[in-house]
Amino acid sequence: MTPAPDRLRADDLRLSYGGDPVVDGVQLALPAGGITAIVGPNGCGKSTLLRALARLMAPQSGIVLLDGTDVHRRPTRDVARELGLLPQGATCPDGLAVEDLVARGRYPHRGRWRSWSTEDQERVDAAIEQTNLIGLRERLVDHLSGGQRQRAWIAMALAQDTPTMLLDEPTTYLDLAHQIEVLDLLARLNHERGRTIVLVLHDLNEAARYADRIVAMRDGRIAADGPPADVLTKATVERVFGLRCRILHDPETGTPLVIPSAAHPTGNGTGR
Repeated sequence: MTPAPDRLRADDLRLSYGGDPVVDGVQLALPAGGITAIVGPNGCGKSTLLRALARLMAPQSGIVLLDGTDVHRRPTRDVARELGLLPQGATCPDGLAVEDLVARGRYPHRGRWRSWSTEDQERVDAAIEQTNLIGLRERLVDHLSGGQRQRAWIAMALAQDTPTMLLDEPTTYLDLAHQIEVLDLLARLNHERGRTIVLVLHDLNEAARYADRIVAMRDGRIAADGPPADVLTKATVERVFGLRCRILHDPETGTPLVIPSAAHPTGNGTGR
């Protein structure tokens, strides 16, 4: 079988905010059509790497390629039609309704003289429905709960309708049921429509369940890269996160299940 061509590629990427490198010498190829989860401890460079892949941050050295072309040499609108980004801690202007926020996802597809179309409205309606926001579409975003607001931002990324979606901690603020809804939706977009999905996740077990591939980072470098069963081993989790653990098989999916070792086990099974 011919391997999928690289959708995004980082070659010897070094990223800095003016001081020491936050990401240092990263080499990463993201083939079209896969789900990749980037994991690692706080401050390891996950979000910074995602920003560079999305063309929001220029590298100190190295290059990011989108379909083989330097992402910084392509027009902004062109890149926005190809890459959708859900950043961490996104904010929007006061007084903006949910539907208006979601509609902003359609801006890259609208030329200077192109008015709002039936297709634009259909994409917005579908994104609102897929994220269970129908009853909130007229509500002001700043009046929403944290979880509702996060779903509105995800809906905007869906409405952008790009072949590749980059999402930085998309399950933040969501309760468990909504976390699974969002991840199931992203999995369907990947399986049914061939979307390339790149996620920054904190939950290792969610990463194992939903990703074809896990990239583990530590101290600005890639510490492990491969299928979940190859990356989420006892030795790698302890090395990357400094966390003693056991690795079991998830009874639902057969994927690795990371069980942290209890620092102070109670011994009575009550959890108190």
